[in-house]
Amino acid sequence: LDKIHPHDIGTMLDSLGIAIRAGHHCAMPVMDFYKVPATARVSFAMYNTKEEIDVLMTGIESLIEVFG
Repeated sequence: LDKIHPHDIGTMLDSLGIAIRAGHHCAMPVMDFYKVPATARVSFAMYNTKEEIDVLMTGIESLIEVFG
């Protein structure tokens, strides 16, 4: 997903009901140092279901198809 902007990832996954974090994550100085414009972060917890993970994976596959 290197060539897909994190905000595009967040927007597309949001349309599927999957919430992720996209942006600087309160680490702008470090990201500037490494020249990383933004990142997308998915977090899992014990209450996530297999079905939610399946939707996430389908969304990631769609992102790759759309943005290649």
